[in-house]
Amino acid sequence: MATRDAEIIHDFRFFRVYKDGSVVLSNPTTDKKIPPSDDPNSRVRSKDIVTSSEPAVSARVFVPGSANVTQKLPLLLYVHGGGFCMQSAFTPRYHNYVQTLVAEANIIAVSVEYGLFPDRPIPACYEDSWAALKYVVSHVNGDGPEPWFNDHVDFGRVFIGGDSAGGNIAHNLAVRVGTDGLPEVKLVGVIMVHPFFGGTEDDQMWLCMCPENGGLDDPRMRPGKEHLARLGCERVLMFVAEKDHLFVVGKRYYEELKKSGWGGKAEIVENLGEEHCFHLRDLKYEKAVDLIKKYVSFLKQE
Repeated sequence: MATRDAEIIHDFRFFRVYKDGSVVLSNPTTDKKIPPSDDPNSRVRSKDIVTSSEPAVSARVFVPGSANVTQKLPLLLYVHGGGFCMQSAFTPRYHNYVQTLVAEANIIAVSVEYGLFPDRPIPACYEDSWAALKYVVSHVNGDGPEPWFNDHVDFGRVFIGGDSAGGNIAHNLAVRVGTDGLPEVKLVGVIMVHPFFGGTEDDQMWLCMCPENGGLDDPRMRPGKEHLARLGCERVLMFVAEKDHLFVVGKRYYEELKKSGWGGKAEIVENLGEEHCFHLRDLKYEKAVDLIKKYVSFLKQE
């Protein structure tokens, strides 16, 4: 009788694929999702919204406590990491991180709960995140269904951020902004922390998660010069970690972006001696605090 191991046709970093087509995640997200907290007296308020109904896509919105919202504030659309198949905007890891960014930078943030492989293969993550961005900016005239966006967002100061897979998605959103445009909205900057791009042993895994792909040079995974030049923002901040297997491809992205003809300003920060997304494990760790300070400084630059 054949063993289960004999049925494996792909064995990737994050999941295995079996002959019958089933997929088993190696380290599925076990963190419990936590609810938002809309206490008007707290430093940061949060609530969940639906940004798209077909398919259903939700997001968590964060705003500073009422005492700190005295004018229109910048908006950060945040895209969580997790290898396109794990994690959630609603787990403590990402809830606490985004909440910290909101408190420190005095901004509005929208953390997207995009569809994950295998239930929803790539490009669901890109399409869901784009739909969330489009939903938020539909409030640009102050007459949308969500009062927090109507009342508090400065659509002349919009940012997109993400880590790991979310960094890749953030890049692709910025390319789409540069290609399709967002009328009356200004995408100021993109922040990518230890982002995934092609050129590592994980490339075949991404191709498996995206059945309709363009091969190893698919621009969503490995953007070329013409796609980098389309970034629809003025500034890019990238973090790379020395002990991260994505360190080399992150630095390559930065160098190729500078040579692409894109007219913006790019900056890179190397987290020496650190591993992939180290900052999410302990927000009070000295180097995590430094990363957050740099992130907040970028958001506050005029």
